[in-house]
Amino acid sequence: MLEKNKSVAFYTLGCKLNFAETSTIARQLLKEGFQKVLFEEAADIYIINTCSVTENADKECKTIVKRALQINPEAFVCIIGCYAQLKPEEIAKIEGVDLVLGAKEKFNIHKYLQEIHKESETQIHSCEIDQADFFIGSYSIGDRTRAFLKVQDGCDYKCTYCTIPLARGISRSSTLENVLSQAQEISDKNIKEIVLTGVNIGDYGKGEYGNKKHEHTFLDLVQGLDKISGIERIRISSIEPNLLKNETIEFVSKSKKFVPHFHIPLQSGSDDILKKMKRRYLTNLYEDRVYKIRELLPDACIGVDVIVGFPGETEQKFMETYTFLQNLPVSYLHVFTYSERDHTEAIEMEGIVPISERKKRNKMLKILSEKKRQAFYESQLGKVKMALWEHENKNGKMYGYTENYVRVTKNYQEQSINQLEKVSLNTIDHLGNVEIDI
Repeated sequence: MLEKNKSVAFYTLGCKLNFAETSTIARQLLKEGFQKVLFEEAADIYIINTCSVTENADKECKTIVKRALQINPEAFVCIIGCYAQLKPEEIAKIEGVDLVLGAKEKFNIHKYLQEIHKESETQIHSCEIDQADFFIGSYSIGDRTRAFLKVQDGCDYKCTYCTIPLARGISRSSTLENVLSQAQEISDKNIKEIVLTGVNIGDYGKGEYGNKKHEHTFLDLVQGLDKISGIERIRISSIEPNLLKNETIEFVSKSKKFVPHFHIPLQSGSDDILKKMKRRYLTNLYEDRVYKIRELLPDACIGVDVIVGFPGETEQKFMETYTFLQNLPVSYLHVFTYSERDHTEAIEMEGIVPISERKKRNKMLKILSEKKRQAFYESQLGKVKMALWEHENKNGKMYGYTENYVRVTKNYQEQSINQLEKVSLNTIDHLGNVEIDI
């Protein structure tokens, strides 16, 4: 049986979806009698929620395990998340890891932690990924001003570079009733902003009742959430361009809750590379979506995911991407360097781009991103927006975000934490944040 008051600490790698799931698992363990402590403190159990989108994430997992055992060499270490589902045997070889739980098992973690003993062999409990066909609702609270609300999981797309379908299974959704109920729970905790998360949230509705029929769509979800009382702002996280319909953009443009911020994965500005990646759109559709947003929401922040160094990306094809993004009225880029992943189609493709060239292209796009963000921030100066202030005090300064995702700063005032405040965007400081007049 569980000894009373076992302490547990969490570390989350990767996406907003992982943060939502970690937070939900933590609340579950608190109900079971565990005590939550900070990761930097000595804990009886360390739970590390992993990502496996890039090779770096795998290496990061090993580093975090070492850090936990430096704090408490006797601690029980449990690994969950995408890396745990994809490569449990590889994780089991990491010194100090006691338990590895796959996609299905992680939500029953409390059962595996009733009795904990450090043994010579790592325990692995990992299902076949086709068994991960159920949906567990999750949301994050307590760690941030914003709450991440999971509305969808898994993916049916077959992008040739991606391991997420192997790690998270088929596309499936929370019921609309459950999402609205959890959004109200978040609102009742005086959280001002919700960020919708999932693997492919535009696919919302699929698998809502354990099958593929679409009882509800992403637009239904957005319209339902818009009526939740108490929540001031709702932010759509990453959404595929082919699933971001004009009706959704039009609804957001009229909504008082949904904010003018879209993050739309592009991955490449070359149609040839998009086809090799098996993306479900070409650059003309992507461009249409961006200009539709700009037409209806001129001050909207538009973020872009882009991958450099995909097999077959010649210098010319990379420059197609660079020029496409340079000319597109977007606000910032998230740049990823392609890394070979086991069990993907891309790993067998010809035209491998040298690592040094991948790094060079990454740097070029990161510089372009800085220029895009600077231009976007400059376009907002002199305008009045609503800032939601975060709790951290950094050298006497506090920070927050406007509805259109401009990072703002002012002198620290404790009474402003988690408050929405009307501000005038004044100047850009040396760190790239916007200083405000109140």
